[in-house]
Amino acid sequence: MLGSTHGTLTTDSRRTRAIACGERSGPVVHGRPAQTGDLDVSGRPLHADVPDLDRFFHPQSVAVIGASDAEGRPHTGVTRQLADWAGRVGARLYPVHPSRPSVFGMPCCPSVAGLPEQVDLAVVLVGDPLPVVEELAEAKARFAVVFASGFAETGPEGEAAQRRLAAAVERSGMRLLGPNTNLNAFEHFRDDLQGPAIALITQSGHQGRPVFALQELGIRLSHWAPTGNEADLESADFLSYFAEQPGTGAIACYLEGLKDGRSFLLAADRAARRGVPVVAVKVGRTETGARTAASHTGKLTGADAVVDAALRQYGVIRVDGLDELQDTAALLARARPPRADGVVVYSISGGTGAHVADLATEAGLRLPVLSEAKQAELHQWIPEYLSVANPVDNGGHPVGDRRGRKIIDAILDDPEVGVLVCPVTGPFPPLSDRLVRDLVDAAEQTDKLVCVVWGSPVGTEPAYREVLLGSSRVATFRTVGNCLTAVRAHLAHHRFTTGYRSPFDDAPRTPSPSYRKAQALMRPGEQLSEHAAKQLLRAYGIRVPREQLVTSAAAAVRAAGLVGYPVVMKASGARIAHKTELGLVKIGLTSASQVRDAYRELTDIARYEDVPLDGVLVCQMVEHGVEMVVGITHDDLFGPTVTVGLGGVLVEVLRDTAVGVPPFGEEQARDMLAGLRGRALLDGVRGRPPADLDALVEVVLRAQRMALELGDQLAELDINPLMVLPQGQGAVALDALAVCSR
Repeated sequence: MLGSTHGTLTTDSRRTRAIACGERSGPVVHGRPAQTGDLDVSGRPLHADVPDLDRFFHPQSVAVIGASDAEGRPHTGVTRQLADWAGRVGARLYPVHPSRPSVFGMPCCPSVAGLPEQVDLAVVLVGDPLPVVEELAEAKARFAVVFASGFAETGPEGEAAQRRLAAAVERSGMRLLGPNTNLNAFEHFRDDLQGPAIALITQSGHQGRPVFALQELGIRLSHWAPTGNEADLESADFLSYFAEQPGTGAIACYLEGLKDGRSFLLAADRAARRGVPVVAVKVGRTETGARTAASHTGKLTGADAVVDAALRQYGVIRVDGLDELQDTAALLARARPPRADGVVVYSISGGTGAHVADLATEAGLRLPVLSEAKQAELHQWIPEYLSVANPVDNGGHPVGDRRGRKIIDAILDDPEVGVLVCPVTGPFPPLSDRLVRDLVDAAEQTDKLVCVVWGSPVGTEPAYREVLLGSSRVATFRTVGNCLTAVRAHLAHHRFTTGYRSPFDDAPRTPSPSYRKAQALMRPGEQLSEHAAKQLLRAYGIRVPREQLVTSAAAAVRAAGLVGYPVVMKASGARIAHKTELGLVKIGLTSASQVRDAYRELTDIARYEDVPLDGVLVCQMVEHGVEMVVGITHDDLFGPTVTVGLGGVLVEVLRDTAVGVPPFGEEQARDMLAGLRGRALLDGVRGRPPADLDALVEVVLRAQRMALELGDQLAELDINPLMVLPQGQGAVALDALAVCSR
């Protein structure tokens, strides 16, 4: 039935312009003008250059400003660390101090001006870095690292100081890391480890320690970028750079905020194009987390629903804990592409198998029932009374002899099986020793993923320390939850990147014919009436009911005859948002007398409520569909966003919505719908026919086009309800609210 209620969307509805990527006339990438000139219709960049960071990570010359070797001084340890690192990478080190002739036996330069050569990297340890940064810029240093805190993370004065720092490097072409960072980039990375590496990006150095420690488990780390406040170089720069490095197996990120939403998505898109998995902890799911992150780094954390949607659109795997970041990145870096998505749980205990199978199914993994032939094969070595359908319960004893390896091989030979998960809840030598050896040997002979969960709280057992951790082919975990999270991410990543097509490739670059029509309807700083908002929708090809705007009872009767009974009548005015609450809607009118009476009642209510009208809408009554909501709003980080969800009067109660960050394509629009809790309503329930899903997707895509073309002019649009009719009959926007930007 036609409805006229208006519900507030669950996304952030602030009416400010997006600060990410700026205005149409001046696109910005990484805080600097875009080099490619390739912009979408909203003026935002579609490509970002990859910064050349080779000389940052592998400099030939390094200067340490504020170097010290005095006992007990905080900079002494830092200077020693940098000297050791420079020696490992083969760089010349120049200590700089105004009053020391030497530091750790190395001749000391009194100032930046006294440096004997143009340095690749300068580490600034002094408390007031701005004058030094300006000197370094004049000396044509390539990179600078500012260690000091007290900038944007402290408030307005610190923000102003950080802007001055950023301006100094922007004028010069020098690139700067920090401020409020540390020296994790110059840690001791093991060079005796083989295989694909994890590259690490953190905005808090301490939060990267668990991932860095993976080296002690035999997993290689190639780089660590501690980005701090990101006055210049930001997470997106390092993400783009790491994605291009041939040895990168996965990129692990700890993010407190994003400096520029579009830049980050362009970097994530670059990783997706190359099939490089990106795993991220993103702080700010809660108000408390967001507030703390802002005080720490001085950046916006972003409306979390939008951040979550944006990361998902570009294949970034979001995890919650540092332990999940560690385990998921390690698996993704080392595992080969899956041959199949079927997961088999194999254990020595029926209880363990059932428990893990429950958790795996709940995690969204597919546990196929093994074929009768495969079960018969397994029962050659496993007693008949034990279940081997999946999970596979071997009863314990077979792992102690030759049967154990035969069981594992038989499971891995099944073409439906891509992953074997074996939970070992606690050591039970010698059987557990034989079990893990068989698993390791089998993993060496297969291209399928073998995962072991070593549940012992001790973790000192030789089977764990020497056998499991000594294997580069077995993925070893300490908890079932982390194992299943990592396996799910592994399968999802390869599904995502298989045939990935970047939405930036298809983003519109020139305005559509609809844009000129829409321009004539915009009223800067004002809310449009429902009638005008529907004209805006019509301009973009979004279907609205037959309706006429009238200013007299007689005209209302004539309009009803033209529209066709039954009709709906609604007061129309720019200041009306929630018509139903004010009694400004009349539905199901079937005669001229009802129409006349309704007109008088609506205008009387409007006068009583002091609501100015531009007329009364006489509308076609549309029934028998699913009420949805489609909206446009702005996010401070990502710019215009599109929301779709269950609509009607309960939109604020149900809060069942999905967000898309333009640009996105039809496949992403369908993914948005698939994520709704009430998705089954569109498929037809309780005898109702399926809804016209194609028409709904088309409305979402047309709303996206509107969001891009009117991005800086349209603060907010709300189509609620959008009546999605039965399959093949389309979708009709029954009510709309539009707010123009100032």
